[in-house]
Amino acid sequence: MFKSTLSRLAFLMLYALYFPTWAQAQDLNFNKGWRFYNAKAEGAEKPDFDDSQWRALDLPHDWAIEGPFDVKYNARSGGLPFHGTGWYRKTFKVPASATGQKVRIEFEGAMYNAHVWVNGQFVGNRPFGYIGFEYDITDKLHFDGTDNVVAVRLTPEDLSSRWYPGAGLYRSVWLKIDAPIHVAHWGTNVTTPTVSDAKAVVQVETTVQNSSSQSAEVVVRQAFFSPSNEPVGEVEESLTLPAGTSAVSGLYANIQKPLRWDLETPSLYKAVTTILKDGKEIDRYETRFGIRTIRYTTEGFYLNDRLVRFNGVCLHHDNGALGAAVYRRADERKLQIMKDMGVNAIRTSHNPPSRELLELCDEMGLMVLDEAFDVWKIPKVPNGYNLFFEEWAERDLKDMIRRDRNHPSIVMWSIGNEILEQADKKNGWKKAQMLNEYVKQMDLTRPSSAGFNNYPGPFDFNMAQQVDIAGMNYKPSKYSEEIENYPGLPIYGSETSSVTSSRGVYHLPIEKYKTHESKQVTSYDIIGPPWAYPPDIEFHFQELNPKVMGEFVWTGFDYLGEPTPYGGKDNSTNGYWNADWPARSSYFGAVDLCGFPKDRFYLYQSQWTTKPMIHLLPHWNWKGMEGKNIPVYCYTNCDEAELFLNGKSLGRKVKGKDLTEILIDFSRYEPKTFQSKYRLSWDVPYQPGTLKVVGYKAGKVALEQTMVTAGKPAKISLSVDRPEIDADGRDLAYVTIRIEDKDGNLCPEADNLVDFDLQGAGELVAVDNGNAATVESFQASYRKAFSGQCLAILRASEHSGQMTLKATSKKLKGAEIVIQTK
Repeated sequence: MFKSTLSRLAFLMLYALYFPTWAQAQDLNFNKGWRFYNAKAEGAEKPDFDDSQWRALDLPHDWAIEGPFDVKYNARSGGLPFHGTGWYRKTFKVPASATGQKVRIEFEGAMYNAHVWVNGQFVGNRPFGYIGFEYDITDKLHFDGTDNVVAVRLTPEDLSSRWYPGAGLYRSVWLKIDAPIHVAHWGTNVTTPTVSDAKAVVQVETTVQNSSSQSAEVVVRQAFFSPSNEPVGEVEESLTLPAGTSAVSGLYANIQKPLRWDLETPSLYKAVTTILKDGKEIDRYETRFGIRTIRYTTEGFYLNDRLVRFNGVCLHHDNGALGAAVYRRADERKLQIMKDMGVNAIRTSHNPPSRELLELCDEMGLMVLDEAFDVWKIPKVPNGYNLFFEEWAERDLKDMIRRDRNHPSIVMWSIGNEILEQADKKNGWKKAQMLNEYVKQMDLTRPSSAGFNNYPGPFDFNMAQQVDIAGMNYKPSKYSEEIENYPGLPIYGSETSSVTSSRGVYHLPIEKYKTHESKQVTSYDIIGPPWAYPPDIEFHFQELNPKVMGEFVWTGFDYLGEPTPYGGKDNSTNGYWNADWPARSSYFGAVDLCGFPKDRFYLYQSQWTTKPMIHLLPHWNWKGMEGKNIPVYCYTNCDEAELFLNGKSLGRKVKGKDLTEILIDFSRYEPKTFQSKYRLSWDVPYQPGTLKVVGYKAGKVALEQTMVTAGKPAKISLSVDRPEIDADGRDLAYVTIRIEDKDGNLCPEADNLVDFDLQGAGELVAVDNGNAATVESFQASYRKAFSGQCLAILRASEHSGQMTLKATSKKLKGAEIVIQTK
């Protein structure tokens, strides 16, 4: 958490002109006014280096997403230039009134292998790109009004990641000015040892740092505030701090009738820590927290003493066309879409997430499995984290927990995913034990976990037993066997399904294939790599084994890189996945790279939500297929569904009774077909017109959906996720572009090229269409439609007004939309 935040260093300087000493510690957003150079630059760490020809930009910034896509780059990592050398420099002044204060610089994430200099003096190196870090730079600064220069060199390497990692200073940077006695970095730890409806005991441990040369007596005061910002308690204690040391203050308060943090009511409290010396406030630090209980047994996972199943998804950290650069609105939209699918839990695959994502999960009532590593010592790619594991694993894991421990959304810590040490009978378990001990040294309130894909190896070799809850990747048919053989070890599906699909694409006849010449994957939701299986299989085995805590689907969203089933083989260490270029991003998501739901989104929604819903597939444009059977699927949470073609009933079917046979073929499972009770289906002789499905609950019509054979593309339709956004220079508006016929029906196979023109208080920052096999630039002023749709992402300026987006295409009627910025 942060101290009071100001948006400009200039404001801080004005403040200093009027006040001879610093009245309060400040955390200053340091994202403005950097210069960037994407190549080696000899001597760029020196303060007198001439960077006037470098590119001026603001952070966060991901240089690789700018492209271009190129077959010389690894499609496994997105086919983008994420490796090489990048330099960032910033020139700034610190006023003389800051003399005697402590000045630190914090990087929330730097991808990767960051080396930092201040005024030409080396400050430090941090290899892991996913974890934040800070340095005390006080003794390297000029306080006499002359310029200071911070320089950062990043050297991400090829073959260092199994997916697209991004590149650059892709998360925020902060300049932190404190009194010599202050709350340490990530220095509070809030826990709730006792919680009842009547009262909660809230305990706060605060690490106070004395960086001065003298011993000091201070008072640590904790004030607590309710979700409505009402004071609900205050306690304090005296602390003696010898020079150059730190000490931990331990305080607790009783909060009456606490409001629980829960999935539907994510109530958030605030602890305000104040450090006083000689009666004067010298530091203030705010920590947001939640009051809730978690516990786990072999019978399941309990949140606030209520059994809860994980309806979870795995999410990578990129935001599609925006790359790895952190935008709060991008993460918020992503999580909103997931909640609409019925998701209640997120697995941060496979690395520490951004601060913004965790704050949003706190606010939105989403549980989080916070994951540290994809690899330990044994490599999956030659230049991965394995190079740094021995030296940095303890620090990185502990820093993740120290940073994230106050987020009530986090319910588990994961020490790794599909670690190749699973096969090491002799020593694999020892490394797991070591990492688990690090977790317990930092936090005893949450269970540890890991994702194991090599069942029964890690269970038989004593590795799974080193964590509190064992995750099983892609082994649903083994759940009952694990429960019988290891009755004391709780489990959940840490990665499930792994089905692939392309939004709006349907291949007939329905058949199991490895790849398709189109570089697309049918959206009938049956195709996947050898370990993968349709969602129906996981639903089935979770029902048969209610002690399994739930699942985390691979994945919620498509992501850049790993274009399975095209290009290569997972966990291979022999290089490139470019055999099926231009396939360069994931097909795994229930939602595509734009955030547009695929059909599978609705299959999960039919299982994970209760509000009546119904969804039909495929589209109904099959020219040349007249009279031939088209398999029509219906995903619904209604009791029954009835299908009509041009007003004629094709039959009413009962969910759970009328089964749909689907093709399957995955590892360690013999049958090649599965009778699914989770899908309703009809074989419909095609004729153009109107296909309608009606859903019934308790015998009464609940809702219906209509699909119409579209005519020729005639016009563009625009819609925006929010008509009004903040004029803060970072807020985003997502505009969906649809290609429609003259009657407003989506043309499901349209691929028209759309040109964009934006006028007003903002800029067009990215475009996309969800096609995983194209090398069109994300940073163009045009985009082809894919399956009838594409996306434009607009960013507000810092001036209120309005943005007007115009979209045009040859032979189509254009459209425009206005977004207000305030």
